[in-house]
Amino acid sequence: VQLQASGGGLVQAGGSLRLSCAASGLTFGNYVMGWFRQAPGKEREFVAAVSRGGSGTYYADSVRGRFTVSRDNAKKTVYLQMSSLKPEDTAAYYCAAGTPAASGVRRGSLYAYWGQGTQVTVSS
Repeated sequence: VQLQASGGGLVQAGGSLRLSCAASGLTFGNYVMGWFRQAPGKEREFVAAVSRGGSGTYYADSVRGRFTVSRDNAKKTVYLQMSSLKPEDTAAYYCAAGTPAASGVRRGSLYAYWGQGTQVTVSS
């Protein structure tokens, strides 16, 4: 199984970025897809998740209204559209695949597969 995240970069506060995560080696539509992030010196935190079919989306309070998670099962890809970026959004962003119930999508321990991360840096 491989999850290849891309799309990170350096952006000014208020700007936008779109992260992508391409999956291979798994039946993509069988998995909930999540995005997590980790800033230096901080613990990994949940950002967003999308259900198997794409109809259910979940967000951390800190990003709700600014980030949008979506997926294209035909392309085996999950996206994270990030807008109105803030310096506190600076982190390495990781995509993950798992089978948590809706109540557990925010728990990283319930995701079996992880990508390598892509760095997002937001300058003030």
